[in-house]
Amino acid sequence: MPEAQPSGAPGRRRRLLVLAICCLSLFIVGLDNTVVNIALPAIQRDLDAPASGLQWIIDAYTLVLASLLMLFGSVADRFGRRRVFQTGLLCFALGSLLCSLAPSLEWLVAFRALQAVGGSMLNPVAMSIITNTFTDPKERARAIGVWGGVVGISMALGPLLGGFLVEGAGWPSIFLINVPVAVVAMLLTARYVPESRSPRPRRLDPVGQLLMIVLLGCGTAAIIEGPGSGWTSPLILALAAVAVVALVAFPLWERRVAEPLVDPRFFASAPFTGATVTAVCAFSALGGFLFLNTLYLQNVRHYDPFEAGLWTLPMAAMMLVCAPLSGRIVASGGPRGPLVAAGLGLVASGLLLTRLAADSPAALLLAAYALFGFGFGMVNAPITNAAVSGMPRAQAGVAAAVASTSRQIGQSLGVAVIGTVVTSAVVGPVATGFAPASHAGWWILVGLGGAILLLGLVTTTPWATATAVRVAARLGGEPPAVRSGVREAPPERLR
Repeated sequence: MPEAQPSGAPGRRRRLLVLAICCLSLFIVGLDNTVVNIALPAIQRDLDAPASGLQWIIDAYTLVLASLLMLFGSVADRFGRRRVFQTGLLCFALGSLLCSLAPSLEWLVAFRALQAVGGSMLNPVAMSIITNTFTDPKERARAIGVWGGVVGISMALGPLLGGFLVEGAGWPSIFLINVPVAVVAMLLTARYVPESRSPRPRRLDPVGQLLMIVLLGCGTAAIIEGPGSGWTSPLILALAAVAVVALVAFPLWERRVAEPLVDPRFFASAPFTGATVTAVCAFSALGGFLFLNTLYLQNVRHYDPFEAGLWTLPMAAMMLVCAPLSGRIVASGGPRGPLVAAGLGLVASGLLLTRLAADSPAALLLAAYALFGFGFGMVNAPITNAAVSGMPRAQAGVAAAVASTSRQIGQSLGVAVIGTVVTSAVVGPVATGFAPASHAGWWILVGLGGAILLLGLVTTTPWATATAVRVAARLGGEPPAVRSGVREAPPERLR
């Protein structure tokens, strides 16, 4: 069914302007995923924050983003994409401004959550605006290619730009810089972006949404606060128990809903399940890597924020090169090659870093960072492609949204689990204790890379392809042509 949209299709120049506006919003949201890490030591000193507080600064953002992405995608389809997009920009700008003024750790965490509420209105909604604006398949494919490139650029430049800002203007500047960008995007949206709605928006699932928030929030809180409060303390046991109840109740409830937040039938597809787990593993690796690397370079090696950002250049360069390369390989030959390469790159990086010491040679660090950038750069494109493998087009957007949510969940878990394991093991002065304590975290990274490698091999087999076809039939739609366990993702793939 065609989308409801204003009369008169926008001209080419206006379509390109709409794409630029949407990419601008994506850039600041993606940047915020990585730019904050480089400022953590400065925030720790100014706000007297414990290690668990640093974890919450990151996870308050990613958890809220993960919890609300799918909700606001449906809300925008129902009430108007431009309206929700503008609201998201306003909320993100306000949250960023308040973060820059935060007088304490607790207020900073709260304002980070407000930022994420705005961010969750931007990414899925902007993707819907793009697919509704670019109706020609070839032009739409090029637009989505630009969109995907901005994702890689924003995440790769985060540590470098963050180091420059923190060194020159202090940590509040990493939040303050978002405000004028968001305001300009909001004004341009009001002037140039057409309003659109879905003719048949998905029903909201408030119970499923609440269960997801409880599961993610209580589970992460138990992991982060466990070392400080004691793993057997009443608070931690209560949080863990509530998280387990939500984990059990969520799939039971989703089976009863006509239009669930996450359709449990999707997980009978091996490519979809593999993509979801791969997203969690890959972004757990990213979250843990950035968290540990920032503390090591600044607290152990005593580099200033800008110097620490410069050390990440090999990672950024490899991500920028490998992300588009991976997309082309997936389009021509399927996701197996990039997934295997990604797993090998992350395993190799983790193995090098298990030898990390306070005085490790530069060659070891640069090689490990480049290998991580290679692995992570190769993994992003095949995740969404595999998620929509064999899905009917009517379900592909929802499947891609689940993959996007899994990315945020993974980053939250990476910071929570790896950060907790390492900071709990630090004994003695930070300069001497952190490097050897971090080895446990790097071994987790090795395990995550190995899981990605195994999933890449298993979920691209003929057996996996057959499961995707069966799921498509159960969902009541004809799947697109499936080749080597996957098909080329539709325009909704990066929603």
